[in-house]
Amino acid sequence: MSMKNCSRIKELGSMKKDKVAQNNINIELDENTAQGSYSNLVIVNHSPTEFVLDFINVMPGSPKAKVRSRIILTPQHAKRFLKALDENLIKYESSFGDIKSLNRDVLPINFGGPKGEA
Repeated sequence: MSMKNCSRIKELGSMKKDKVAQNNINIELDENTAQGSYSNLVIVNHSPTEFVLDFINVMPGSPKAKVRSRIILTPQHAKRFLKALDENLIKYESSFGDIKSLNRDVLPINFGGPKGEA
């Protein structure tokens, strides 16, 4: 390989690094959002163009529950989310042991919308 070709390869390599640097996103997390919101139920609905995840905190003995957060994803992002969650569950279980599945209880939710799965 000539020096001219080596030089060209280095240029392409540095261009790739520059492109990666340009694609970085500076993500800000304000104090309120950083506190998070507890959820013990998620209702998932979808259309041809989006997935809607409603995160809910159901309190024992309470006849009402409130949606704490609604996240709307494209099908592509929903699939990426599922993959990321699966990878993280595998890492979690390798560190802390298997997560035991609970029996699926039917919760009486009367919010007038379609029924989803958690």
